[in-house]
Amino acid sequence: MRKITIIRHAKSSWEHRVTDFERPLKKRGLEDAFLVSSYAKDKIIMPDFILSSDAKRARSTAAIFIKTLNFENIDFQENNKLYDFSGNDLIEVIKNSANGINHLMIFGHNFAITSFVNTYGSVLYDNVPTSGLVSIDFNINSWQNLAPGKTVLKIFPKDLK
Repeated sequence: MRKITIIRHAKSSWEHRVTDFERPLKKRGLEDAFLVSSYAKDKIIMPDFILSSDAKRARSTAAIFIKTLNFENIDFQENNKLYDFSGNDLIEVIKNSANGINHLMIFGHNFAITSFVNTYGSVLYDNVPTSGLVSIDFNINSWQNLAPGKTVLKIFPKDLK
């Protein structure tokens, strides 16, 4: 049995004259990331490994979740392949994950996130919003055998307001 908890980065700001890669979170993004991670505290099990896109907004979101959930001692890695919008690189990263990892937590971007949860989960979503979290259980023995699983948790900011 494997599990992925996947989180779309929090709302970012377009006000700064920076590249897309360096866009920071806006105030609402900070608030929503804290809101969702606080609500998730007693609803998700500790992951074995945490991966994040190396874009600033994803790294910042991951930092909020990691701190709020007390996951500071979990192995964490940034991966540029998760700065992915189509979803192809996201799937490749997952399929290449070590088999010793049973619960993988990932921070990334849309369209890749919504595409992934709709392709591999059991519930369809029009859109996974910023700061949205979805957990999917997979009945597989190896990440290389990634196949559709069962959506077991969804936490979207609007559901908590």
